[in-house]
Amino acid sequence: MTFDSTWLMLSLVPSGIGFVLFTYGRKQQRWPQLAGGLLLMVYPYFAPTVTSLIATGGAIGFLLWYAVHLGW
Repeated sequence: MTFDSTWLMLSLVPSGIGFVLFTYGRKQQRWPQLAGGLLLMVYPYFAPTVTSLIATGGAIGFLLWYAVHLGW
């Protein structure tokens, strides 16, 4: 596995946001934020390219926004 410096730096962004969301969801007992934060922390390990990293992060963010918008 080769480590691209762009991929490495970009993977820190969703992981950091995921950690904050996970902590918030755990303290406030909000399940959408907890699950979204966990997904955002884990998925960069499985995204092999920068494009898949950005697309998957956008999809998780949209699903989290939609779940909160519905009132979960």
